[in-house]
Amino acid sequence: MENDAPPADFIVFQQSSTMEDDAPRADFIVFQQSSTMEDDAPPADFIVVIGDVKFNLHKSNNLAMKSGLIRRKITEDRTDTDAASKILLFSDIPGGAEAFEKAVKFCYGINFEITVGNVVELLCAAKYLEMTEEWCEDNLATRADEFLKKAALIDLLSSLTTLRSCERFLPLAEDMKIVQRCVDVVALKACNESNFPTRSPPIWWAFELSVVCPVFLHKIITSMRFRGANSRTLSIAITAYAQQSLADLLPPSQYCDSPPASSISQKTFLESLISILPLDITLPIGFLCCLLRATIFLNSSTATHEKLERAIAEVLDQAVVGDLLTISLDYNKQNIVGLVSIFQILSGFVDKERKAHGGNDILISTSKSMQTVVRTVDSYVGDIATDENLSVSKFVTIAGIFPTTVRRFDDDLYRAVDIYLKAHPDLDELEKEKTCSVMDPLKLSYEARLHASKNKRLPMQILLQTLYYDQLKLTSAGLDNMSMVDNDVATLRGRIKVDTSLAKENVALKLELDKMKAHVSQLEKGQSSSSSKKPNKFLSTISKKFEKLRNHFTSKDTSAIVEHVAKAARPKKRRFSMS
Repeated sequence: MENDAPPADFIVFQQSSTMEDDAPRADFIVFQQSSTMEDDAPPADFIVVIGDVKFNLHKSNNLAMKSGLIRRKITEDRTDTDAASKILLFSDIPGGAEAFEKAVKFCYGINFEITVGNVVELLCAAKYLEMTEEWCEDNLATRADEFLKKAALIDLLSSLTTLRSCERFLPLAEDMKIVQRCVDVVALKACNESNFPTRSPPIWWAFELSVVCPVFLHKIITSMRFRGANSRTLSIAITAYAQQSLADLLPPSQYCDSPPASSISQKTFLESLISILPLDITLPIGFLCCLLRATIFLNSSTATHEKLERAIAEVLDQAVVGDLLTISLDYNKQNIVGLVSIFQILSGFVDKERKAHGGNDILISTSKSMQTVVRTVDSYVGDIATDENLSVSKFVTIAGIFPTTVRRFDDDLYRAVDIYLKAHPDLDELEKEKTCSVMDPLKLSYEARLHASKNKRLPMQILLQTLYYDQLKLTSAGLDNMSMVDNDVATLRGRIKVDTSLAKENVALKLELDKMKAHVSQLEKGQSSSSSKKPNKFLSTISKKFEKLRNHFTSKDTSAIVEHVAKAARPKKRRFSMS
């Protein structure tokens, strides 16, 4: 190399006639200009600026022969003497300065490595620089495409790596069909592994899919379905993908030890994943419930919640109590946060059953799936009833969501009601009656009614209903036609309402009488006999009215009935209370 060679802060390749065969081929190229450029450096014919990097390039047959874009730029430069025209801005080249450097090296025969990580970058850069067969045989686009076909897309892992690298070059990589080529190979390899596993565990392939974004996963799932993959295989792929990608939000167990950290990226990723979930594929309900809990925790969009709620409602008969608790409880398992979603799910299930049976209440009541869900929900209500912050309205909304005809006995509801009343001892009489409105005391089994008749937590109206029903059955026990018991239920309910009102009035009068007696006693001690006669006369009037009311109510005295039932000899049965 001659003495006037550029300083060391340039990378210079110069070809001579005596250069050995293995030497790099270059006419003369200087690139990656340094900030300490010397004044005696050879002047550049044009400068390519990509971001913060400048490439000082000399006109070269190699550049012009292999890149249609550079050939046009050089041709335009020859007709313009303005110095500013020497600066070429390639800021939008795919892959940036790194990709352009590889393209220039290719033009001058400088060796560099093509890998599964940069092959997409080279393909997109070649497309941008127009380094195709149109300008030169065996050009960069051809070389990179050959590597993609023979090296990158030969197995599942390398295909996934290549597909992941496409994310940086969208939408160009998709327009060039690179994404679809990768997706087709991944889907084919995944289907083969699902049918004939080559590694352990057999579903290892599903966990490898977590390296791609949700949009690409949706393309893979679609391609797998086109190739005949069954619902179970697709379900495994989606479940494993979510568990790997959202490991802290979707732990293997139902609950995690501590609440995960919330982030915008997690929320965006989760919403993207749920948006591409195929609704016609049956996914495990436990997985769907975990997804819904994650959306509640991350405060995701309403559309995201609704899609999951509809999906869970479709397979609600497969749910267990733990699945519903997964939605309801936060990650600390202490606070109830998802009752709105639970209500939407149950409402969706009831609507689905109504449509399936044409609104026929009898068919709905005998539906196997309905009976399964009712038992699950009754147990679930009993579990959440212990929460001190659970209001009466929320309890009644969840517990009373099903039609009254779907249950033959309300024993499980009574158990939940009793648990709630015990956990909330400060409820007044009206709140207790509202709580008990979700069950029908006349649909309790004998054991449950016996327990209810001694349950002091229940409001008076419920006690009277249970006691009167047993009394009615006892008086009808000797009759052949026992159907009259059911025929008198409506009349019985009317009597109970009247008697409940009278019983409350009776209690109020007794309290008033006790107060009056105390007041009279005080007046007799501190006043003359003449002034005490008027209160005694008033007391006499009140006593006469109370006596008439008591005589009218004697035949329905609840204390006598309670005493009668309590003395009846019955076998010991299981308890229906928390205590």
